[in-house]
Amino acid sequence: MASSTVPPESEDRHAEQEVARRLLDSAAKLSYDPATEVDWETPLDKDFHGASPEWSTLYGTAYWAELTEPQRKELTRQEAASVASTGIWFEMILQQMVLRDMYAKDPTEPRFQWALTEIADECRHSIMFARGAAKLGAPAYRPHRLAVELGRAFKTVAFGEAAYAAILVAEEVLDVMQRDWMRDERVVPFVRTINNIHVVEESRHMKFAREETRRRLRGASRARRQFHALVIAIASYVIVTSMVGRKVYESAGLDVERAVREARANEHHKSLMRSSCAGLMEFLSSAGLLTRPALAFYKRAHLI
Repeated sequence: MASSTVPPESEDRHAEQEVARRLLDSAAKLSYDPATEVDWETPLDKDFHGASPEWSTLYGTAYWAELTEPQRKELTRQEAASVASTGIWFEMILQQMVLRDMYAKDPTEPRFQWALTEIADECRHSIMFARGAAKLGAPAYRPHRLAVELGRAFKTVAFGEAAYAAILVAEEVLDVMQRDWMRDERVVPFVRTINNIHVVEESRHMKFAREETRRRLRGASRARRQFHALVIAIASYVIVTSMVGRKVYESAGLDVERAVREARANEHHKSLMRSSCAGLMEFLSSAGLLTRPALAFYKRAHLI
């Protein structure tokens, strides 16, 4: 006698499509066009910071105490531009991974259509970040050569939970700092608008990345989970340590060697990064992705 019970696989598939359908509905109701939403015409007002000063890599150091207020504001503008440039770099990696994941899949399904919606969002975000960095008066910041080559390899070979969990890590770190910046009236208004747009739209991307990470890990072997946990941690380390490089301090007119030295020893910034990643680490732990080797990289990046 045939059973009327729906197979678990069908239930899971239906649930996944429902999540994608809700994300599509949300995108239709609440999305932005940075070309018209952001004030690109008003000249840069240098009386504002580029980011909340507490998020500066030098905040709380002896060097920060010696800087004049205009120097501090210039530094945070350069740091914000560097974070934006790192965001562009990783969003390009993200787009390629998602597009490859959806290659030749059913285009009538909500998951497929959501993936293309996410890619379209990321294209707009990258243009927005690029214009924002230019308006902040920053040069074209890029990760160091090794990070670029590691990113090239990662986007080519990463699949399944490694791809989606790495996306989640990068977006979670940006999300926390940008939530502070968008509310901070010391930050130049157009940057606050950029941050608000990114926070709103990335909340959907992070939900999808969490769902995909959980889905890909169902039934994963211990060896696969251990391997991907390490890959995700290494990718996270490279992303986070690429956000602000030496060139930022040079552009801000600072003593580069001293700035790098004090930034690396800055316990305030390390503490801020750890506290901002508490929810992310809880998720990775619940997914079985905080293995001992992975923890070593998260600790080196001051994420835990």
